[in-house]
Amino acid sequence: MKAIFISYNKALSEAVMTILDRQRIRGYTQWETVTGRGSVNGEPHLGNHTWPSSNSAILTIVGDDKVEPLLSSLRKLDAQTEMQGTRAFVWNIEGQL
Repeated sequence: MKAIFISYNKALSEAVMTILDRQRIRGYTQWETVTGRGSVNGEPHLGNHTWPSSNSAILTIVGDDKVEPLLSSLRKLDAQTEMQGTRAFVWNIEGQL
């Protein structure tokens, strides 16, 4: 199993949820508002007067077979909305309740 953390501009919330639905990824935890600045390019998303946009984030735990299709769909979204800075990070998961 893998944990996938996805950070994205709030404006892309519907697109990210559509990707999860199409990939049949049902379970997730969402943080509605997170702020930050990417390490590559793009503008900060700090939710303040100077940098008014903000991000959301999702953490989902999926089987190994779901990882690449999900990352591929997120890469396509990021390519279409490059300045928004969609990012995904994958961790190994050991055990569950």
